[in-house]
Amino acid sequence: MKRAAILLALAAAACAVPDPPKPDELRQQAMPNSAVPAQWTGGPAGDGDPVQGWLATFGEPALDAIVRESIAYNYDLRIAAARIEAAEAAARAAGGALLPQLAIAGRGGGKMSGDQSGLQVLGLFASWELDLWGRVRAQRASATAQYESTVLDAAYARQSIAAMVAKSWFLAREAAAQGAIARDMVTSSESLAGFSRDRQRVGKADDYEVAQAEVSVLAYRDVALQSDLALQNALRAIEILAGRYPAAQLEVGTGLPTFDTAIPAGLPSQLLERRPDVRAAERRVAASFYATHEARAARLPRISLTGGVNTVSSDLIVLKERNNPVWSLGASLVAPIFSGGTLQAQVDVRTAEQKAAVAEYGRIGARAFNEVESALSSAINLQRRAEVLSRSVTANENALGFARVRYDVGSGDLRGVQQQLITLHAARTSLVHVQAERLIQRVNLYLALGGGFDPASR
Repeated sequence: MKRAAILLALAAAACAVPDPPKPDELRQQAMPNSAVPAQWTGGPAGDGDPVQGWLATFGEPALDAIVRESIAYNYDLRIAAARIEAAEAAARAAGGALLPQLAIAGRGGGKMSGDQSGLQVLGLFASWELDLWGRVRAQRASATAQYESTVLDAAYARQSIAAMVAKSWFLAREAAAQGAIARDMVTSSESLAGFSRDRQRVGKADDYEVAQAEVSVLAYRDVALQSDLALQNALRAIEILAGRYPAAQLEVGTGLPTFDTAIPAGLPSQLLERRPDVRAAERRVAASFYATHEARAARLPRISLTGGVNTVSSDLIVLKERNNPVWSLGASLVAPIFSGGTLQAQVDVRTAEQKAAVAEYGRIGARAFNEVESALSSAINLQRRAEVLSRSVTANENALGFARVRYDVGSGDLRGVQQQLITLHAARTSLVHVQAERLIQRVNLYLALGGGFDPASR
């Protein structure tokens, strides 16, 4: 009993498991050549923390509904949920090694027993490893950090799915708008073709002019068909994300939402502590750090307390004087002496994995900064382009009107009208594309900043 008390005292004074690098220290290790500015440089951003519940800012209840359906039924998110369950179970299993282990053993005797002894044995046995060097605690901490990283990965996956649905939604809207423009151009070119045939009948146009007009009609019909296919593909992308059958039957409505306000972006220094994917990478660094400590501690002796109680009887033979039950208490020590370098190799493996995890944290952090800066610069550029293209559409509409008048009175030819029609079509399609791209980049910025799509997200 005295020796057991000594061992318990040793366990109480066991070596503490060191903490992994703090966020600032980790950032210095992972991104030594990256000086984080005080403000974002890609473009103007609103004051305050990133928006929580950004999905509602678009004012699209149908979009909100399909996003929530996707969160519930998306296949990737169901896989992520299963991985969380597995990681949580692994963390519980690792923590169980810190507690005493109990086992019961027994056998029945009798004339038909294997050794014909008739012995009947029943025993309860316990063992408890004294985690003097923190090996088991490091194992538990590593599994816990891995579980936390899995949870954060799943959180970022949810945000990514919401963003993908929203972007596909706006791509579908863009395809619908481009299809409407193409059909308008088909109508205009058909009108020109009809007018050309009328001119041919009165001798003011030839076959070449009529053929040109009909070629223009066919070209715009082809554009309309391409837009229809783009719409179907966008709808199927949304349906797959929502776990539906890709039938391209989703109703997304028409028109593109407009906005003028800048998104609150917070400070660059806060980004790495806010984005779930970066925080997940930090937890993986912690997991690899603890795994390295576990490998180092595995080179040291293991001391365990053991105890048991058992009873033995027999119906066939007379046992020598024996007290039942019999109690026992002891300790065991296992110290590695020679393992052919295996234990040190394990330390080297875990150390290299820790270096890789730190480098991966730096890569993800750099990507996060780049995504925010790129989305901010794209937003300001697209806003300016939208203003220019809007004026361009108005100017081209006026120019087309003048060209039609000249053609109608015979002072201009069909080629001038067709050229102006092509220019107007290009301006209108570019404007719609830029308007849709502004929405997509806005979603990208929300995702890059780590803001939640759900008002309850934190």
